[in-house]
Amino acid sequence: MNFKDITIGIVAYNSEKVIYECLNSIRFIKNIIIFDNSNDLNLKKKINRKYPNINFILSKSNLGYGGGNNKIINLCKTKYLFILNPDTILEQNCEQKLLETLNNSEKDISILAPISNDKNYGFFGVKKKFKKEKKFEVDYVKGFAMLINIKIIKEIGKFDENFFLYLEEIDLCRRLRNSNYSIYVDSHAKVKHLGAKSSNLGFEFEKCRNWHWMWSNFYYTKKYNNQLSTLAKYIPQLFLLLIKIAGNLIFFKKKKITINLLRLSGLFNSIIGNKSWYRPKIFIYK
Repeated sequence: MNFKDITIGIVAYNSEKVIYECLNSIRFIKNIIIFDNSNDLNLKKKINRKYPNINFILSKSNLGYGGGNNKIINLCKTKYLFILNPDTILEQNCEQKLLETLNNSEKDISILAPISNDKNYGFFGVKKKFKKEKKFEVDYVKGFAMLINIKIIKEIGKFDENFFLYLEEIDLCRRLRNSNYSIYVDSHAKVKHLGAKSSNLGFEFEKCRNWHWMWSNFYYTKKYNNQLSTLAKYIPQLFLLLIKIAGNLIFFKKKKITINLLRLSGLFNSIIGNKSWYRPKIFIYK
């Protein structure tokens, strides 16, 4: 297997400030698909001029991380798809190390992730004891940089598009582990993640992030637990948020009031079974 068997997929949203550094760090993989959730025609023109071989797709609606990546998965014609966030930078030889690990593996890997400057992997139960060798097995990896096996991912149902933001990749990894597939981190392949800089939305991003963090947490927990235990865990958080909002009102902390109201809304909407409907108010049509 060689680099022709791998496609890079990037879901973007108002990502012009960071995406060029990401693209410039890609040295060997030539198949690249960008799915732009902000329908930024101006960015498409710029990217196509500088990188004419990139397949840049405009989306007329914001499908979120999971929905955007599912579109890329459907378009991918190679065995593997290397999903990257626009705010990631591949360290030197990252692609080579990942390919080397794939070629040296005795069986197909469902997900292989490079190691990040921050912890980008974890375990669902008790942390496993292991020697951090070149390739080590984990229960999940974070979605900003992960190389996925297209056939296996399609087999277990791709990303759950009920999630709009947060925990989509954790849910995917959990379903893979429940189906006895292995997930690995390559400690010799390194990536830098700038973190929360994929989109240049300022406070609007904070609002969106907090609403979806609460919505996704309840939805994810309910998906793998019974309704009663999930409610028992999150109902106290509703009351805690109400107390925080009251305190914020006393001290006129406008931003904290807004954030906590959105967290309350996200959690409440998830509890009553509403879809993940909140979207950033900035949406570009050019």
